[in-house]
Amino acid sequence: MAREETLRDGSALAMQSSGRFMTGRMRWVLIISGIVFALLILWLKFVPWLFMNVIMSKSDFIQPQAVSTTHAVKLPWQGQVSSVGTLHAVQGADMAAEVAGIVTKINFQPGQDVQKGDLLIQLRDDSDRGTLAALRATADQYTVTYKRNAALAQSNAISKQAYDQALANWKSAVAQAEAQAAMVEKKAIRAPFSGRIGIRQVDVGQYVNAGTTMVTLQQLDPINVDFTVAQQQAVILKPGDPITVTTDAVPGKVFKGKILALDPKVDSATRNVRVRAEISNPGKILLPGMFANVSTDIGTPRPQLTLPQTAVTYNPYGDVVYVVTPAKNDKGKDILVANQRFVTVGETRGDQVAILSGITEKDVVVSAGQLKLKNGAVVFVNNSIRMPNDAAPNPIQQ
Repeated sequence: MAREETLRDGSALAMQSSGRFMTGRMRWVLIISGIVFALLILWLKFVPWLFMNVIMSKSDFIQPQAVSTTHAVKLPWQGQVSSVGTLHAVQGADMAAEVAGIVTKINFQPGQDVQKGDLLIQLRDDSDRGTLAALRATADQYTVTYKRNAALAQSNAISKQAYDQALANWKSAVAQAEAQAAMVEKKAIRAPFSGRIGIRQVDVGQYVNAGTTMVTLQQLDPINVDFTVAQQQAVILKPGDPITVTTDAVPGKVFKGKILALDPKVDSATRNVRVRAEISNPGKILLPGMFANVSTDIGTPRPQLTLPQTAVTYNPYGDVVYVVTPAKNDKGKDILVANQRFVTVGETRGDQVAILSGITEKDVVVSAGQLKLKNGAVVFVNNSIRMPNDAAPNPIQQ
């Protein structure tokens, strides 16, 4: 029994020693595996990074960026005041009757040009004309009586009172006839001015109340445009100054006119002044209510350094252009480098922008491709495609 217990104790000790040995070996295996895995990760991350940095550090491997360039040029620059406005008819009216009645005749076609005085709409006036005839007959009778009494009064054959009564009766009868004639005329709606008639809103046989709009009449040639300018610009403008007008409704066409008047006060809410101008509209293609772009020249032309608007990168911290200058790389080879230059921009016209400061006429400026550049980037010039640089571009009809 003692021997068996001794054997069991020996076996237990052996198993414990073996377990401790296995646990220690697995721990070292895991540690070594982790170190190898970490080294592998560092190798995969560090070596490509190091390789790319070595390549990028060599100027021979830097890929130049393709750009288009232009020169800053001094051109005659005409100062302008530009604004947006709305077209208004010189004369326009919504035709309505002064009195109620039934429509008996419509004497126009929608969209027709009519002349001043043309009959447009007739309301029923039979009873009014009958009353007018009766009143005119009465007026004629009183006219004869008055003339007779006037002759008798000269020979003192009648009293002064009789003469005065005859005169009053005659004037009253004539006035009543004229009032009735005016009532009859109100039943005939006529064009108050020459213009283009619109779409009628009533039909024959329809009863209309006084003041009901029946049709619109607009004078289209010439036509007015109302726009606003800042108070600083208002002092420069004056009646008679020429203007040009364009509108998206008639692309590619420029209309000319002149300023008629400026409001004698500044709007306290916007600090703007309302201006009215008149433009010719011979084809009557401009219509009241259309949106319009208005510009007028101010002062005399002056030389101004200009660039295409595409050359300027507009940023909140300042407007920038890229100036291309020759340089040498670390191996002494000639290269072109684009460097940022802050500029102060002025007015724009068409595709051009005025440059007030920051560059000179001798500078070569990137006009396209600057979005992929950074300060000091190596570039090469490809001017096969030129950016638009027109002071007064005409839109291309598709």
